[in-house]
Amino acid sequence: MKKALMSLAASVIALSSLSVSNISAEEKTVIDFAAVETAYGTDVWNEIMDAYKEVNPNVEFEFMQEKEIEDALSPRLQSGDFPDVVMLALSRQKALPEALIKDHALAELTDIKEMTVPGEEATVADKLLDGFTASSSTNPYGDDKTYLMPMFYSPTGLFYNKALFEEKGWEVPQTWDEMWDLGEKAKAENIALFTYPTASYLDTFFSSVILGAGGQELFDSAMKYDKAVWEGEELTNIFEVLGKLAENTEPTTVANANADGFTRNQQLVLDNKALFMPNGTWVVGEMSEAPRAEGFEWAMAPIPTTSEDSERYAYTFLEHIWVPEAAENKDAAKEFIAFLYSDKAAEIFAKHGAVQPIKGINEKLPEDQQVFYNIYEDGTLPGMGGFVSVESIEGVDLGGTLYGSFDSVVSGDLSVADWQKSVVEMMEKFEAVLPAE
Repeated sequence: MKKALMSLAASVIALSSLSVSNISAEEKTVIDFAAVETAYGTDVWNEIMDAYKEVNPNVEFEFMQEKEIEDALSPRLQSGDFPDVVMLALSRQKALPEALIKDHALAELTDIKEMTVPGEEATVADKLLDGFTASSSTNPYGDDKTYLMPMFYSPTGLFYNKALFEEKGWEVPQTWDEMWDLGEKAKAENIALFTYPTASYLDTFFSSVILGAGGQELFDSAMKYDKAVWEGEELTNIFEVLGKLAENTEPTTVANANADGFTRNQQLVLDNKALFMPNGTWVVGEMSEAPRAEGFEWAMAPIPTTSEDSERYAYTFLEHIWVPEAAENKDAAKEFIAFLYSDKAAEIFAKHGAVQPIKGINEKLPEDQQVFYNIYEDGTLPGMGGFVSVESIEGVDLGGTLYGSFDSVVSGDLSVADWQKSVVEMMEKFEAVLPAE
């Protein structure tokens, strides 16, 4: 595919060399747009395209939307038929954008951030929340060049009952030492400090813990399977913190940490039997019909850090929009993407439950959602990115070894030292097959 991508990119470069500012009023540009169908429904993009045509009447769209959009796009890409804009996130099972990243087949979109939003005076950079184009999730080659724009996001963190904390006069801990002190107070009230739905929910939690301990640099090195990092002092301290958290986990958690019982673990927070659980904003809807303690009020906190001076992080799930390098109408595509950060577009997206990483978005959200999306407006940074894509290794299960093993640590069947040792051995195997940069 790489040869086809590069040759086609070379052949269309002349066609796509016009700047956005040179698109004349007489032209009628057709933007070929492909989007994955998600929980936001099938109407949202039609409304967005209609709104854009009001701002730019010289544009028409060819639009395709499917739940498994990769199955429809792959044959097109292989035949050299490239859409101009694609709405498809990283970290999906079929990993289409990851494959294009490996082939350097995505167009650079850094300049979009300096573009004026069509119909407004602000630039895209003016609208974006800080930190959302500063990770491997948008800048996949480890530099400051952006190839995937952040479209929608959903923060994760530690969910808890705000009313319980107010009743007891407890403060939400900012450091792990404060977390352990709170755990002692909760134990005196027969309340566990921690629970989790299933071990798979620990992926974003662990990421936030690493970010809070060493920032983006440590996180990026860890995500590249750096054996020296995973056996080094900073990660060793993190494993020890997680081991202490395991000691403070509600005893029935492991038995219910599966597809059939995970809501029982979530119920522990609703019943004031556990203080915190890692989760995402979807848990509110997921547990909307469940019974709860009187006066229960959802709240979410970032992950504690090792010191008061450390930056606090809340990992966010990010959905992306991007442009193939070989797209025919790259300039028109970029102008359309810039429009997606307009106030008009934001209102449409919010109506369908899609939340963008832009300033002031909270005002457009229902009150019960604002508390979660406020998390980045008090100095908490968004955690993004993940493990670098590598070839699978037979018999090696990254998720099972790194996250699933926490069940055994909680139950006492696995020591923290042995857990870290198995993770380090696994990272060494992945590091060995990591493509050269």
